[in-house]
Amino acid sequence: MAVAVQGAPGERSREREQRAGLVQRLKLSYSKYWYAYAMIAPVVIVLGVLVGYPLVNGIYLTLTDANSLNSARQIGLKHIPASYHFIGLHNYADVLWGPGSYDRFWSHFVWTVVWTVTCVTVTFAIGLGLAMLMNQKLRGRGLYRMLLILPWAVPTFVTVFSWRLMLADGGAVNSLLGAVGLPEPSWLSDPFAQKTAAILVNTWVGVPFMMVSLLGGLQSIPAELYEAAEMDGASPWQRFQHVTLPSLRSVSSTVLLLGVIWTFNQFTVLYVLFGNNAPDTQILVTWAYYLGFGQQPRDYAQSATYGVLLLSILIVFTTFYRRWLARNEESSR
Repeated sequence: MAVAVQGAPGERSREREQRAGLVQRLKLSYSKYWYAYAMIAPVVIVLGVLVGYPLVNGIYLTLTDANSLNSARQIGLKHIPASYHFIGLHNYADVLWGPGSYDRFWSHFVWTVVWTVTCVTVTFAIGLGLAMLMNQKLRGRGLYRMLLILPWAVPTFVTVFSWRLMLADGGAVNSLLGAVGLPEPSWLSDPFAQKTAAILVNTWVGVPFMMVSLLGGLQSIPAELYEAAEMDGASPWQRFQHVTLPSLRSVSSTVLLLGVIWTFNQFTVLYVLFGNNAPDTQILVTWAYYLGFGQQPRDYAQSATYGVLLLSILIVFTTFYRRWLARNEESSR
């Protein structure tokens, strides 16, 4: 006991020295790199205003019962202050385990996972195939590249609205299917057809990014690797399996991660294509929007809860994904 008492002042002294050392390092860093701090300060301020404050306010709303009836609002010249209350973690428990939680959260979560995996897999496969095709010495390759990148250059809402017109009853898609004797689905009203149409349109929107990114990775692979593999008698499939795919690992891991994040949070495609008229096709982000802005009364607390859960899911996925990649890289060395 005596030793512990005698050691306490020494420990406090070391802590003070460490804090003093940290302050000195910060002062030295600021005096040496003040110009860099001055350059990044506006970015930090803008991000704090546009991202930090809404995020903190959204997390706070999840701990309340805020809705459009008890939030602060202006009616004519009269200002009505907020009257919502702090309720702790009740919203999280209600969303995840409360009555009807399967219909309100888990069914949308399952469809969101299926939607994300399907879209990213199909988009990556088509993008890789087109990238390998564009990497060949083809006549008019520049024209083909421009045509394939065109869907990426057009604003997403314009592309999706054009697809909405083509997928409508009597639109170009059903007219083409009818001309060749195939069934004409109700793309904008039948639940299964809606999901198929959503995946189709999102694939159309996402393929150019995958193709361009993977094409850059393909062009960075030394031609000597393919020549050596061909001299060793490797077939085209073996060259693809043992040269192309390993060489694309860093690029493909990045585009897959971005693809998962973007698709998991893809709002524009589903909302512009169906609006609020496709309850079976709602993913978590569109359902969160519906709760906060598409119904009366607007449930701001529940909508914010879905937003925080979305952020948490993506953080957990990204963490495990990066660790899995790191373990694979270490095992392949």
